[in-house]
Amino acid sequence: MSPDIPVIPETPGPYALIVNPTAGGGRSADMLADVERQFDARRAVFRVEKTRSVDHGIDLAFEAIDANETPVVMSGDGLIGAVGGAMAGVDAPLGMIPAGRGNDLARSLGIPTDAAGAVECVTRGNVRVIDVGEANDRRFLGIASVGFDSDANRIANDAKVMKGTMVYAYAALRALVSWKPVRFTLIEGERRSRFTGYTVAVAHDCYYGGGMTTADEVARQPQVPVLAHFGQHDHWISVDSVQAFARAHPEVQVHVYDADHGFNCDQRGSYDAAAAATARERSLAFFAEHL
Repeated sequence: MSPDIPVIPETPGPYALIVNPTAGGGRSADMLADVERQFDARRAVFRVEKTRSVDHGIDLAFEAIDANETPVVMSGDGLIGAVGGAMAGVDAPLGMIPAGRGNDLARSLGIPTDAAGAVECVTRGNVRVIDVGEANDRRFLGIASVGFDSDANRIANDAKVMKGTMVYAYAALRALVSWKPVRFTLIEGERRSRFTGYTVAVAHDCYYGGGMTTADEVARQPQVPVLAHFGQHDHWISVDSVQAFARAHPEVQVHVYDADHGFNCDQRGSYDAAAAATARERSLAFFAEHL
């Protein structure tokens, strides 16, 4: 479901809120009370079910569909992707409340990561049809990867103390200590490729890794030349945070455009051809200078 799509005449419901209580290192559990208040404020009919496993979450979604309820998954990309993949081809919508660390799929679809914005998106009944990927006979939404990235994600997901985006930097360093390049076989229809590398990712998502605009990330010092493009009307990244970023890193080239979130993606309603062209020219000049 996406706020970019026109509202349909009648919103689906009632809702079965399927909550992964461990998502985001406990973020989902912290958000739950606020999410419930947001549903209550809209006089929505809903119930809450907490998952015990991925398979349990999938079962809960189909039980909701059988009961003429709309399943709404409150979790990170993992459970949302698993439920969405299982529901491929089913004539029923799936709502999502992003509650993980990265929430790449939600960001790609333009779904807010705060409780009020996400619940508003669900209860307004905005519906979007998206592709479902399949790799090794397993369906996924957004991105599927194998290799170094998978190892780093496992370490990040197992981290109990560290929260936020810094856990990914920690996980990457941990994975690098023991990881060595390996041989991959990639089969695409009749085409078969063999190569040595660190990771393979299959995606129809425009985000890979996320949440890199928090205070902790702003405090990090760039080790290479950096060029940053921002949209002035981006609901994900406020102008205040852009200004804070620019003040913290005067060595970084920061450009702000009279544009919205995803202005450089010509597959989005927020695409701005003029801003995208200017950003491209600046990027090419930047590469020519530093590469």
